[in-house]
Amino acid sequence: MIGTLLFFLFLLMMLAGVPIGAAMGLAATVAIALANFDSQWFGLLAVPQNLYAGLGKYPLLAIPMFVLVGTIFNYSGVALRLVNFAVSILGHGPGMLPLVAIAVALLLGGISGSGPATAAAVGGVMISAMTRAGYPPAFSASVVGAAAAIDIIIPPSIAFIVYSVLVPGASVPAMFAAGMIPGILVGLALMVPSVWLARKHRMGREQTNLQKPPFWRSLREASWGLTAPVLILGGMRAGWFTPTEAAVVAVFYGLFVGMVVHRTIKARDLFTILRESGELSAIILLVVALAGIFAYSLSTLGIIDPVTTAIVHSGLGEYGILALLILLLITVGMFLDGISIFLILIPILLPIATFFQWNLVWFGVLLTLMVAVGQFTPPIAVNLMVSCRIARVSMEQTIPWVLWLLAAVLFVLLLVIVFPELALWLPRQLGY
Repeated sequence: MIGTLLFFLFLLMMLAGVPIGAAMGLAATVAIALANFDSQWFGLLAVPQNLYAGLGKYPLLAIPMFVLVGTIFNYSGVALRLVNFAVSILGHGPGMLPLVAIAVALLLGGISGSGPATAAAVGGVMISAMTRAGYPPAFSASVVGAAAAIDIIIPPSIAFIVYSVLVPGASVPAMFAAGMIPGILVGLALMVPSVWLARKHRMGREQTNLQKPPFWRSLREASWGLTAPVLILGGMRAGWFTPTEAAVVAVFYGLFVGMVVHRTIKARDLFTILRESGELSAIILLVVALAGIFAYSLSTLGIIDPVTTAIVHSGLGEYGILALLILLLITVGMFLDGISIFLILIPILLPIATFFQWNLVWFGVLLTLMVAVGQFTPPIAVNLMVSCRIARVSMEQTIPWVLWLLAAVLFVLLLVIVFPELALWLPRQLGY
């Protein structure tokens, strides 16, 4: 009864517009108080204890640092230089600018790990360029929104950090390594329909006669941005620093590039950069902390075991349940961000994965792929929302284009399900 009330209150507050973190925390607090009605203080001392326990995890220190890295590189002009470098290779031919947008999103994904930050950085440069070249703004917003979803798969990924905190059997380095090949496959898969649609509808012909930027000069200017993923991921692999320390190194590297090399970041910009990243980090970590209370209420009220038992004995079988989870997570991903989805659902999904003996690293990659799909699936897709705002189009206008991109990512999801080694081969080779 109390468990039903917990979910009812949570959904009611969500529908009323209460922020997701507050909805989880308040619903869980009410459920804990009702379950401990006869005890001293109604058992509410568990609320601050679990609030602190939700945050008191060392890997979470990397989240504000990687958020700050994304903001720094957004201000540093690295995205523009990466775009010029990509154009120097691919040119301005029909369908090439969407390919450039996806390639740059892949590279930025190896720096920040934040989808909305990449959508803002790539969209700010590419959407206007694609519009001038004759691409419909709705198509440009669709490509950028879908490309930015790669960033929660390509390491370093904030979603992978949260998953590794919630699932002891999946370390941060193992998750980072597991996301590399699927992330690259998603990028390649998005390129196919993007180029095909552009050429089919004869987009991008206004700038086909433009000269390509000089290759060597573009490479020299983009080299600092290209070096960042190598520094972050290579340094972790070489054992120079942990993922958390890598985030700090990336912050100072980004500041050096922005303030000394490119000189696009001035001292007066630091306050704005720190404020924006601080606000976003506070939101993420507050949701993580309040989700700790929600997870505690789920476990103490005995909700998880009956739900797990009902699902695994539903008669659907292993692959039927996996298909049901895919449908559930993609649907939920249309309305919530990836971190919130992980915090709400992993306490329930983890016993199911354990029952079927699914590899937890592989399962984490699957969950992240599903969430990535939701991040550019209308009606409330966080990445698509950012790109649509930049392109000044409604989200409804992107649907004819987004459906093709969704099909491409779902194809990669199917490949990872059928061939788990796509996610597990690299972590095994690196000894994680």
